Amino acid sequence: MFKTILKDSWKYLLLLLLVCFPLFLHLDALTIRLWDESRLAINAYEMYHNGGYLIPTFDEAPDMWNTKPPLMIWLQVFFMKIFGVNEWAIRLPSALAALFTCAILMLISVRYLKKFWFGFICILVLVTSRGYVGYHAARTGDYDALLTLFLTLGSFSFFAFIENSKAKYLYLFFISMAFAVLTKSSAALMILPGFFIYTVIQKKLLFVLKNKHFYIGLLLFIICAGSYYVMREMYNPGYLKAVIENEFGGRFFDTIEHHKRGFWFYFGNLFDHRFIIWVLFLPIGIYKGLTNKDSRIKKLTLFSSVTALTYFLVISSAQTKLSWYVVPMYPFLALLVGVCIFHIFSWIKEKTKLKYKALPYIFLVIIFITPYSLIISAITKPKKYPWFEDKNEITYYLKYVLQGKIQNDNFTVIYDGMFTHGKFYMNLLHEQGKSILVKKRDGIKTGEVVLISQDEVKKFLDENFEYITLEQFHKIGLYEIVAEK
Repeated sequence: MFKTILKDSWKYLLLLLLVCFPLFLHLDALTIRLWDESRLAINAYEMYHNGGYLIPTFDEAPDMWNTKPPLMIWLQVFFMKIFGVNEWAIRLPSALAALFTCAILMLISVRYLKKFWFGFICILVLVTSRGYVGYHAARTGDYDALLTLFLTLGSFSFFAFIENSKAKYLYLFFISMAFAVLTKSSAALMILPGFFIYTVIQKKLLFVLKNKHFYIGLLLFIICAGSYYVMREMYNPGYLKAVIENEFGGRFFDTIEHHKRGFWFYFGNLFDHRFIIWVLFLPIGIYKGLTNKDSRIKKLTLFSSVTALTYFLVISSAQTKLSWYVVPMYPFLALLVGVCIFHIFSWIKEKTKLKYKALPYIFLVIIFITPYSLIISAITKPKKYPWFEDKNEITYYLKYVLQGKIQNDNFTVIYDGMFTHGKFYMNLLHEQGKSILVKKRDGIKTGEVVLISQDEVKKFLDENFEYITLEQFHKIGLYEIVAEK
């Protein structure tokens, strides 16, 4: 019996190993990134210290800029209690969510299709997609990987209910959608039109609407998701108004924070580095899936195609567009690409079943070796974009001071703009008793030692002060202000 288990398990262990490297390798190498990740990190840090789990705070005041429910923040606080306040605690919820998303794809393949290698292929497509394993997704402390987990689980639970009419899948769908809302609020609802269209195509709309479990599940969803909003409004008046303005009116019908893009922005995303290797397989996978002799593959292809397409149309219709809004599409795209690659794999296996049995597996190695190598390279040697490092590089210096790799802590940080990423490390430095301050360029005074990373601030320093350069760290400079010009 042990030999049988071992014989079956080696494939899963191999897959687990291949998945864990892209998701967990050097997860803490990058410092906390500016904007969303750093905002969540500050929310989690303050919640960790003040114990106020209902209302996320920023600068110890209710955070009304980030109005999403705090499920992601709760998970980050949980890992802070286990691993301490660091990058691992901030990013583990996303990485684990990605791992569980892979598990869902495998569960569909093994339980529904009865095809292990189909799941193996789909998962490798997913974890070699830069749009999924990259910035603001599976390897950063943002909402999108966790949202994708619950939407993927909810989607295929709904698909399973349409297939076999078992109420347990309908309840799992509603519970998953409730957790999706508690992760990223209204963003969770954008996938729903695809379910409606698929139900109509399958001629199951009346069946669903007449099913009592649909209404019980809907009530369960409203209670689970809605209770947080009600409680938050009770203790934080004005919260619901902020949610409506920011998420329903602000992001969908208006452009916020200058994130205006054309309708085809997300389509173009697939053809840049985010999905460029696999996008050419996509139309073939859809065609082969919809014309497949196996009715299960045909239905799964139809469901994934409808869900991905309608989600794409919804987010493309929104006025505010950001590259990571497309992240929930990736499991469905990976599945569709997987149909194509699995078709070739199965054909080779059928043709060579008597001779050259290793050939179909050699084919998989050839297909995946380059994209897998590229994703590992992107993790171990991340590309540094000048406009991004100008904002983020200063956090490396602060992190090295925190770790004791840089002994000098007698300086003031000069930084213009949002400094939430630096604030994360400044909080930890203050816990160590270091009295490092941060202020804007107009606060520079003679006699100070200042730390500067931004080109515009350095230019201001050159034009207005005499100084001595004490240390140079990549683009970062430590300067002693001697006199005004």
